[in-house]
Amino acid sequence: MTDAHAHLATAAIVERLRATPLFAGLGTDQLERLVEMGEIVDLASGARLIGEGEAADALYVVLDGELEVSKRAGSSDIPLARVGPGSLQGEIAALEGGRRLASVHAATDAEVLRIPIAALRELLSAGPDVSLAIIRTAVSRLREMESALRERDRLAALGTLAAGLAHELNNPAAAAVRAIRRLGEAIHQAEAPSGVGPPPLPPVGVEPPRSPLERADRIDQLAVLTGDPDDASALVDGGWTAETLDGMPREEVRRLASRAATDQLLGEVEIAVGRISEIVGAVKGFVYLDQVPVQRVDVRTGLRQALVIMRHRLEGGVEVRRELADELPDVEAHGSELNQVWTNLIDNAIDAMEGSGTLTVRAEADPNADGVRISICDDGPGIPDEVRPHLFEPFYTTKPPGKGTGLGLHIVHSVVANHGGRLEVDSAPGRTCFVVTLPAGS
Repeated sequence: MTDAHAHLATAAIVERLRATPLFAGLGTDQLERLVEMGEIVDLASGARLIGEGEAADALYVVLDGELEVSKRAGSSDIPLARVGPGSLQGEIAALEGGRRLASVHAATDAEVLRIPIAALRELLSAGPDVSLAIIRTAVSRLREMESALRERDRLAALGTLAAGLAHELNNPAAAAVRAIRRLGEAIHQAEAPSGVGPPPLPPVGVEPPRSPLERADRIDQLAVLTGDPDDASALVDGGWTAETLDGMPREEVRRLASRAATDQLLGEVEIAVGRISEIVGAVKGFVYLDQVPVQRVDVRTGLRQALVIMRHRLEGGVEVRRELADELPDVEAHGSELNQVWTNLIDNAIDAMEGSGTLTVRAEADPNADGVRISICDDGPGIPDEVRPHLFEPFYTTKPPGKGTGLGLHIVHSVVANHGGRLEVDSAPGRTCFVVTLPAGS
């Protein structure tokens, strides 16, 4: 490289550094000295820049591209942040001369300026403004790391609680369903008068009421026979009409009405307890109890369970369209982490529609590779242009204070990336789709 070319390269880097808050207060001579003492490092996507636990010998300034910061917890890496140009990395360990607190990889092709510790010491001697700027950056990074880890611990505690509840509720719920069925049989036997056979079964082939008005008309007709609108309502729901009861003794009609009412109430209780069992089963599968960390996962099962878990939020006016392909390859994944992705995306879609609209959940084979593609779409107002660049940043939220942590989409992005997948967003007024593509298991 000629002296002229080298000078131009240095000048370009100086201007990039000057645009960052950390180095804005330095003079041109100081910035040029910093560049001269530093080293430009080109990183391919996926390359490691910093390894957790390594001895710190430099800090880094991102000049171009994006880096992803993660921290080891047990057998998994916890994504902490995704940073771009102007970001400072590795300054905490460099300042204390210790070991790296986290790992940093290139999320895209990237270019960084490596500043050795000797240059850092010289930089700190430039004046108190620079020292304070570096300290502020370090403190801010530590707070972000602490917040992310606390949130992870909170989610882990909730998962443990859900697992315990699922175990404790599963057996009583199943026993309640069995007891309701036996109770119905016992009531029917007890109510039959001695020497009188069971009441006749509802007629076959009677069409149910086609509208609320027709149902009301049938109840009015039967109320003349029963003398009680509630009994008449139970008979209509049981499939009886005035024509099918014509000529039947009044006492027999009342007996039929009593049985129909009993069956109706037992049916409602069985449905309610059945929903409890369904939710317990969904939670049990949702947190992947008693399974190894990585499983072969059918994403359709996780999507169905997520819709069960989120049912309370769907009942206010959200229509759900399920478009799940009949056959899909399994993916190798941490099942409970993938389920966090589905619930976060569904929850965000409901928020976007303000609780009323159409939610489309689609799972299909990836047309471009051996894998699956999951789309969760809403017909809300769309994502504003000024919000899109910040969608996956940690702690960024457009919700009012107390309504969101700003970690939902960050977690979604991190989990998908850790599974070798990709997350795409397609948004316009009236339709927004978050599309997750995951590779198939081997």
